[in-house]
Amino acid sequence: MHTWRCHHASGEDEEYILKAIKNGYKTVGFSDHAPYVFPADHFSSFRMECELTEDYVSSVRYLQEKYKGIIDIKLGFEVEWYPKFIKEELQYLKSFGYDYIILGQHYTDSEVEPEARYTGSKTNDILTFKKYVNQVIEGAQSGEFAYIAHPDLINFTGNRTVYREGMEYMVKMLKETDVPLEFNFLGYTDRRNYPNDDFWKIVNETGNRVVIGLDAHSPDVYSDKERLNQMKEKIASFGITPISNVNEILK
Repeated sequence: MHTWRCHHASGEDEEYILKAIKNGYKTVGFSDHAPYVFPADHFSSFRMECELTEDYVSSVRYLQEKYKGIIDIKLGFEVEWYPKFIKEELQYLKSFGYDYIILGQHYTDSEVEPEARYTGSKTNDILTFKKYVNQVIEGAQSGEFAYIAHPDLINFTGNRTVYREGMEYMVKMLKETDVPLEFNFLGYTDRRNYPNDDFWKIVNETGNRVVIGLDAHSPDVYSDKERLNQMKEKIASFGITPISNVNEILK
């Protein structure tokens, strides 16, 4: 779940919880785009500012207490692996006592650097592709993340052999870390470049653990059972059985 604080989600925090309860969810997780400890002159348009972190944490903790015994609510963040900033970033986030974090690699290098590339944009640049692969692997190997959000986000339009070999390598390395990979509902419903069929065929061949992520940017996502069931059928067509007990990964 994301919140209004990231500048591209809608609805109040409690609306998400009420929709989730109405639709039979037993456990949900807030994982808004984490504020990042960047140089002071950088503004990130798709994540909350550091000034809003206290408000975010307080809101989720309040909801946890208010709906205790009705629905289990987890406090989390979605974080990129930016090598130059990640150590300070994790120290900052850990000071808020989160329940879990997920890795969502939206940029290569880091978004403050001139060479940074948004990984959802089309690219045939092999160096950008390899940077994405390596940063996701480094993040997974850190042991900090509950799962990898939309691991197939990279929109590589170049040589398909290069794509397959790179993704086979990444998926095998992620298998060694045993960090689950997310089949992303937002990408599925928006018909984005992910979930990528070629990627998920590799995942099936490699045998990674898989989790379904709603990636909710509005409360109504919890009511969209028809398309969620359609997506589950698509996952099954790859021979993949997702994790059914979320507590296996939100430790």
